[in-house]
Amino acid sequence: MTTVQQAYQDAIDAGRLRADDAQIAVLPELERIRAALLVPAKRGLFRKAPEPVKGLYMWGGVGRGKSMLMDLMYDLVAVPKQRRHFHAFMQWVHAELDLARKSGVEDALAPVATKLAGEVRFLAFDEMQITDITDAMLVGRLFEALFAAGVTVVTTSNRPPDDLYKNGLNRQLFLPFIALIKERMVVHELISPTDYRQDRLAGEQTYFSPNDQTARAAIDEIWNHLSNGKSETLTLHVKGREVVLPQFHNGVARVKFFDLCGRPLGPADYLALAAAVRVLILEDIPTLSRHNFNEAKRFVTLIDALYEGKVRLICSAAATPEMLYVEGTGTFEFERTASRLREMQSADWAGKD
Repeated sequence: MTTVQQAYQDAIDAGRLRADDAQIAVLPELERIRAALLVPAKRGLFRKAPEPVKGLYMWGGVGRGKSMLMDLMYDLVAVPKQRRHFHAFMQWVHAELDLARKSGVEDALAPVATKLAGEVRFLAFDEMQITDITDAMLVGRLFEALFAAGVTVVTTSNRPPDDLYKNGLNRQLFLPFIALIKERMVVHELISPTDYRQDRLAGEQTYFSPNDQTARAAIDEIWNHLSNGKSETLTLHVKGREVVLPQFHNGVARVKFFDLCGRPLGPADYLALAAAVRVLILEDIPTLSRHNFNEAKRFVTLIDALYEGKVRLICSAAATPEMLYVEGTGTFEFERTASRLREMQSADWAGKD
């Protein structure tokens, strides 16, 4: 069997990676988990659930290679497994809870945990973060049940466990989950000076105008480069509304202008989006005027949220930023948006303090 260290070296030899001391330092932890999962789990009528292999909580700044390392190890694991973005996983949990409640079961979470534990022995989560009180109240009981059933978890996050759900409502009820993470998972900070996601975009054009075949081809190339050909749908639930990102992978989302600005969405929706993605590819921005004033207002709000969230923006548009909105109410206010669009094109913008 190929070890995680061998797979990492193979990627270096093939030119897909370059050696990074911070990444190399976490490889033994990933290999420990891969090797331990090779031991068959002893399941049976009179046997207790297997002790889970101690997992890994890998955290650090964006673009440091956390997801890449987790995926490298995930591909080598030869047991029933799932790899999910944490937002998407929690959406699945809520959908399963709704089904369980309709069946009249007293504790809806129990059958959800039982179903998942029966399907997998290894769970990999990308970008764990808790911002919703409903999720905060669920995860502790859910993970406790999964660990008790012998499921091993590896997750990435941009923040340490102690900062999860920071300043959240009734956070004291969430603290036992933080303690559970520290008990059942090795916490490892990936300290690398290099933001590889920014490096992959360094020197690249990020604003394409006009929105023609050349622009679409360039956007396709950037998306394939950042997503490695992988994609899933991510749906954000915000105050009863849905924000659908039809293409999403490893913190990168690709969406059409009218999917975000042609629908009745507001600041809360765009803030949730900015919290969920690190790079947004926004396609087909039209010229804006009094004839599509509502779309223009939403676009301004979206750019403000992305700007404040330091989300890297790649887009195709009908005109340059200064010529997107040239007549009608709000022209003066749009000048700030045009300025931000220009600033967000700089190679090091998302890395600025």
